[in-house]
Amino acid sequence: MKKRINRAVILPVVLVGIFLGTVSFRSDFFEIAKQIEIFTTLFKEINMNYVDETNPAALMDTAIKSMLTDLDPYTNYWNEQDVEAARINSAGEYTGIGALVKTGAEAITVVEVYKDYPADNAGLKAGDEILKIGDISVADFKEDAGELLNGAPDSNISITYRRQGEIRTTSLKRSAVELDAVPFYKLLEDNSGYIVLSRFNAKASTEVGRALKDLKNQGADKIILDLRGNPGGLLNEAINVSNIFIPEGELIVTTKSAIEKYNREYFTKKEPIDTKIPLVVLVNGRSASASEIVAGAIQDLDRGVIIGARSFGKGLVQRPRELAYGTQLKITISRYYTPSGRCIQALDYRRRDEDGKAVRTRVEDYNEFTTRNGRKVYDGGGILPDISLETSEFSDITQALLIEDAIFNYATKYYYSHELSDPSEFNFTNEDFNDFKKYVENSGFEYQTATERELNDMLEKSEDEQIRTRISSEISNIKTAINNYKKQQLEDKKPEIASLLTDEIIKRYFYKEGLYEYYTKNNPEIERARAILNNPSEYSKILK
Repeated sequence: MKKRINRAVILPVVLVGIFLGTVSFRSDFFEIAKQIEIFTTLFKEINMNYVDETNPAALMDTAIKSMLTDLDPYTNYWNEQDVEAARINSAGEYTGIGALVKTGAEAITVVEVYKDYPADNAGLKAGDEILKIGDISVADFKEDAGELLNGAPDSNISITYRRQGEIRTTSLKRSAVELDAVPFYKLLEDNSGYIVLSRFNAKASTEVGRALKDLKNQGADKIILDLRGNPGGLLNEAINVSNIFIPEGELIVTTKSAIEKYNREYFTKKEPIDTKIPLVVLVNGRSASASEIVAGAIQDLDRGVIIGARSFGKGLVQRPRELAYGTQLKITISRYYTPSGRCIQALDYRRRDEDGKAVRTRVEDYNEFTTRNGRKVYDGGGILPDISLETSEFSDITQALLIEDAIFNYATKYYYSHELSDPSEFNFTNEDFNDFKKYVENSGFEYQTATERELNDMLEKSEDEQIRTRISSEISNIKTAINNYKKQQLEDKKPEIASLLTDEIIKRYFYKEGLYEYYTKNNPEIERARAILNNPSEYSKILK
């Protein structure tokens, strides 16, 4: 055991030496060195003297991650597996089964199956729960069991899964999986070119440029760039995608940091493909980071019209830093600012509430900026579209439904109880929505409103002050009013909830490609985009 402990202590000691060498110029280096020494000796004592056998790697992992939670959710420690996953995400290809999955304590849930890849060919469907991979039970596997699905090309694996309560088995052969940055583009009837950009990996600008050229060759004279649900990715690709529509030499984003070398201005460096073609960019509450850089530049430079809902609001830049043994620290190094000078970061991780949660910037604290043409835009809360649509919104109840998988699970239920052969025939009816509300009510779904959270805080204080019994009737009335409000919220937020249900259901039958095809005929955001693009005077009026 002593040898194992000695190896575990080597890393912190080496890091102390390296760290002291790099921060000695800092005025607080003695305090940093002191705290690292305390931690190192504490770690050693625990591993040598604790009453039970310890796992040094697990202890260190917990210590690191607990420390990072005091910063922001984007500063993360990556082990070797995490580093490989990040490489796959940025490169856009890996070897596996061709499915998006979510790992739970007892099973791996298939979230999405990619068309014509091994999982699809083996008959797996979204909603299936993988229980065993080969002879390994997911419930018994202590690491991320999802990693077991990846492996060498052409290697075979058997999978035991549960579908609608029935246990099934299948086998498949892993293959190379290529994740396109642009999974779909199409010329619409009115000569609008529709391009979906789903991720900012290393191929993003190349694929967008190729799609734009092809669409123009087919006759496209206006473009809809769909960034909805795009979580971001590589900063340089955000610059390059912007450059497709914006002239060379234009400022796209500025990064500012406490470290001077991270203060940079990023300009377009290439010849654009088309700086004149009318452009609409679609965003929603899940458009983040690099998506917001592109949307912010397009808006600030008055290059196009933004339609949808306020974007996520992530104005922080991360950079991976190499650590020992193939691990990395993905650390937030700076904030980014759009060409007008606004930082769209929504949550302030320097200020936290009583529960330790970052404080959201209030509307009254937003700062006003102007676009090149003098239009007013604001910082602090993501990119606010020029035209907002309620079908793009993500209200509190919608977010809760997504987090609790209510929309996902209802789509699974719908898929196994309805037949659908043509996406154009689909319509999520009022009867369907009423059925969904009954499903939610019977599923035990719960969520807390901000008012409820404040009420609970008040109840705790009233207990301490011994006045709770005196206000019990008033509290009961407030709770009844809140419950009635929450029930009404399902109906009030019907457009955004029904839109997400439609998306999830269509994907079950016709994959992501079928969903995008469905969008071109039935999506409110695309319909509004086409209406704006086909009305040059209104388009120009918005930008001026």
